[in-house]
Parts: sequence; C-alpha cells; structure tokens
Amino acid sequence: MNPPVECPCGGASPGASVEHAPSYAQCCGRFIEGGEAPATAMELMRSRYTAYVIGDTAYLRDTWADATCPPGLDASADSSTRWLGLQIKRHTPIDSNHAEVEFVARYKTGGRAHRLHETSRFERDDAGRWRYIDGDPRD
Repeated sequence: MNPPVECPCGGASPGASVEHAPSYAQCCGRFIEGGEAPATAMELMRSRYTAYVIGDTAYLRDTWADATCPPGLDASADSSTRWLGLQIKRHTPIDSNHAEVEFVARYKTGGRAHRLHETSRFERDDAGRWRYIDGDPRD
C-alpha cells in the first residue's frame, strides 16, 4: 500500500481541533517507516492508530509488549474496516516509564459506524522504547 499524504491520526492531541492533518511523513510516517522512536506514549498511540489504518501489522507487533501481543494479530486481514478518525482524550504520564492514553477511534465496518473508547497502558522497555501493554474499554 502506498503511504497516505495526510496522516490518518490527524495530528491528534488532547483537546486539539485539527483543521488540516499534518503530512504522514512528518507525523506518524517518521516512526512507522523512518525508524524514529516515539518520544511519548501519546506519539506511540497515534502511530499505532495510523498503523491500523494502513494495515502495518509489523509495526503494531514491534510496538506491542511481547507478553501481551496476540499471536494472531493481522491488521491487514480486515479490509472491510474503514477507520474514520482518532481523538486523544487524555495523556497521563504516570512516571518516567509508564503512561496512559485515553482515546476514541471511530471506524466503520459492514456499513455500521462504531467507536472504540479505551484507556491504554504503555511502558518503556529496557531499550527505552515505548510499548503498548493493554487497555480497558471505556464504553
């Protein structure tokens, strides 16, 4: 798949209203394709949303904690899901190695609109890279 011109995450940040999405290359593309490491759990959350949108299973696996990553994860398998947008509700650093991000991701599948509202937990690994641990659904 060719990378998008505008970043699917829309440059989402807590309370922000984004009229024009930043470019993919300058936003999440630098993490997904450029090898740069997200500096915060919120940047990782945004880039993981974008990876779901573009179907990049390898990036999702690479940013998921080994202990909690599902073995059958395949973001490219469900072409019937259309991601519609991401809103970050809250980014809470807990300490230097732990953080939570509350978000709402909107998507459509089978002609029906859905919302995924979750509080996600993130942790820095021994190499200092943020990893997704798990999340609690909010709705």
